Amino acid sequence: MPEEIHGHDQGALPSPGAPSVPTRKKRFLGRGLPYTDLDNLTGHLLVIEGSDGVGRTTQIQLLKGWLQVKGFGVLETGWTRSQLVGPTIDLAKAGHAMNNLTYNLLYATDFADRLEHEIIPGLRSGFVVLADRYYYTALARAAVRNSNIEWVRSLYGFAIEPDFVVYLEVDVDTLFHRVIMSSGLDYWEAGMDQNPGCDPYDSFCRFQERLIKEFERLSSFFGFKSVDARGTVEDIQVELRKLVGEHLDIDITREDLIVMR
Repeated sequence: MPEEIHGHDQGALPSPGAPSVPTRKKRFLGRGLPYTDLDNLTGHLLVIEGSDGVGRTTQIQLLKGWLQVKGFGVLETGWTRSQLVGPTIDLAKAGHAMNNLTYNLLYATDFADRLEHEIIPGLRSGFVVLADRYYYTALARAAVRNSNIEWVRSLYGFAIEPDFVVYLEVDVDTLFHRVIMSSGLDYWEAGMDQNPGCDPYDSFCRFQERLIKEFERLSSFFGFKSVDARGTVEDIQVELRKLVGEHLDIDITREDLIVMR
């Protein structure tokens, strides 16, 4: 029986005339998933990373629509969207009582479920898989929450190495204004668990400053492509399309650089 892709909008299945772009053989970051064969994964795993509230989800939605118009089958996956454990994470976060061990294990379970039931089947079907955050977010958060980095790195050894990672760069002031104008300050995104009794604004700035520095370190170490995320939604999307287009060997036209929202 073929593997099922569940959970989220998968876009149109690739037609016989859809673009076929060579991709390198997939490999696990560590020990991998037991009994999981990575042969014949012809799709592309593209990751958009960045701090909380930087605009990843908006950019991925625009990128997804553009890639579908260009003829690619696209699957989108994101942090805490697992059908298995996503609701559990929401409940645990609402209680404001998770310790670091529980925090890391819940997010790793979410990731493993999506990898097995969404990402790998999508890649096997030849989709472009757009990941709204990936293993690197777990590493960055572990560092700023003083978790054991080597343990977290080993924990995510089942993850597949992505084909392409873009990091959306932003400063804390820009990030704060975007968060306030959208969803408002979140207990965990503001790092309130790390700064008990601290003013929410001060806690947010302290926590996100450390998180940004950690993402910058990871970006340098892993060689992410970077995009300045302080501009308009349209400007950021244009830069993303140029980078992704180069990776997928898409001939970028003038029309491709016109962003419709």
